[in-house]
Amino acid sequence: MPRGSPPPRHAPKNLAGYLEALSRPVFQAGMSWRVIDAKWGGIREAFKEFDPPTVAALGPDEVDRLLEDPRVVRSRPKIEATIDNAQTMIDMDREHGGFRNYLRSRGGFDETVADLKKNFGFIGDSGAYHFLWVVDEPVPAHEEWFASRPGRSGRRRRST
Repeated sequence: MPRGSPPPRHAPKNLAGYLEALSRPVFQAGMSWRVIDAKWGGIREAFKEFDPPTVAALGPDEVDRLLEDPRVVRSRPKIEATIDNAQTMIDMDREHGGFRNYLRSRGGFDETVADLKKNFGFIGDSGAYHFLWVVDEPVPAHEEWFASRPGRSGRRRRST
């Protein structure tokens, strides 16, 4: 993907696709996208292709194993959030007859973001925006959204 290009959008075909899309901003939080892009194949393998029941069933021994795995970002809070998020996603999918139905039941963009931040670990405003963009849900134009955030001028930082 060319530098500065947004990630591709696609509606996931299954719950694993949603969990993978949600997990990327979890692992990216506070890190370079390049690092996460380089590690993503290993992260996907380590998290069993993001199969939600498999990820949700990971216990303390598996968390310890992941903390020693050089393929992943070895952050206990991020690993545990991914496991908890898998169970939350299963619950929301079951409760709403599909995860897309859950996303669309929240109301508008702002309500959906607030609900994602409330229910899923390690998801903030930017992570929620990224997730909704990637899974092809309605989002405002990035510059408009970025400028509307408190303390933002709407201009993006340039790397040197």
